[in-house]
Amino acid sequence: MSDSINPAATVDATGLNCPLPLLKAKQGLKQLSAGQCLKVIATDPGSVRDFQVFAELSGNKLLQSRQEGETYHYVLQKS
Repeated sequence: MSDSINPAATVDATGLNCPLPLLKAKQGLKQLSAGQCLKVIATDPGSVRDFQVFAELSGNKLLQSRQEGETYHYVLQKS
């Protein structure tokens, strides 16, 4: 995925376990307008599947999902 994505907001969910990273992401998305992006940083390995499923069910787009060491980085675009 391109590094040119410029998120409107970032949620730091490091140190939190399921379902808290996803709940924080939902709260963050509520603050955004359609088309804006939210970056989420998490440390819960289960968040990889959680964010994929959330994007499919919510209609929001998961533009980026990558791992850097012990952290997971996601970029969601609000539908």
